Amino acid sequence: MQYDRIDARILEIVQKNNRLTSEVIGEMAGLSPTACQRRLKRLRSEGIIQADVSIVSPKAVGRPIQVLALVTMERESADIIDRFKKAIKSSVDIVNGFYVTGDADFVLYITARTMEDYEQFTRSFFYENRDIKGFKTMVILDRVKAGFAVPVELPPED
Repeated sequence: MQYDRIDARILEIVQKNNRLTSEVIGEMAGLSPTACQRRLKRLRSEGIIQADVSIVSPKAVGRPIQVLALVTMERESADIIDRFKKAIKSSVDIVNGFYVTGDADFVLYITARTMEDYEQFTRSFFYENRDIKGFKTMVILDRVKAGFAVPVELPPED
């Protein structure tokens, strides 16, 4: 996956606002709309742009309870880890899931309508999974920053 300085500029622009038209993005990056569309298509097909998303307020859609859960597996083996990754991906309550190093094996960002709903989730998702040794919950008091923007490194000039 390679990109040039113009691609880097496009990436910076769309990470701030992915609703801009190709005309506007092209103008900001010094390209024609057609050239901009071609570059965006390539960036998507090569997986540099993984998704175009909107960040939704959990509170606004009735899911004000937000938690981070640190999950420790009973033991680490490829089949257990793969099975748990699949379970994470299939859960609508889990917004983000990370396989990590350190004290926990996974960090999950979970939303719920109520604490009772979260408790029900823990019973069905954590307690019924024999591969999980334990989990710790941290209730989020305030989402200070929400986003997916990644700093884009400029490639060296030729």
